[in-house]
Amino acid sequence: MAETGRIRVAKDKADLVKALISSDGGTGPFQTFADVIVFAAALGAKHKKRVPLGEISKREPSPIPQEQFIVRGYDTVINLLAITETQDIKFLSFQEENNNERRNSIFEEYANGGLEILQTELRGAVDYSERILLFLSSERFQDDSEEEFNLSRFIS
Repeated sequence: MAETGRIRVAKDKADLVKALISSDGGTGPFQTFADVIVFAAALGAKHKKRVPLGEISKREPSPIPQEQFIVRGYDTVINLLAITETQDIKFLSFQEENNNERRNSIFEEYANGGLEILQTELRGAVDYSERILLFLSSERFQDDSEEEFNLSRFIS
């Protein structure tokens, strides 16, 4: 289970997470590790890809204090993923000690799944921002094209 109060990153994804940050002279599209992890978790959830972490990164990025997510309002995403996964609103209760750990674990696994997707999509890319924009654009148009074209909406 997750350490209470910290969001962990899999060691095999640590370099990708660092590369996606714009700080320290980087050119990544995200400002903080928390931004990267939330984006990855949303991507993992969209594709229903939840992957256990395995070995945890102890250095950059080390486990990220949960306060960084709360300050940005990302705790809502953590909670929504937990409720969606468990189908149990009681999961938000602070009465049970391990609920926070379980919520974090679900979030971490979706983030890890999303990072796997990003690893594949960004392979060979020079400009991560441009590649992510293209990826998101193709996802958007792919969703639109999946709807069956229906002429009846043009008939009055």
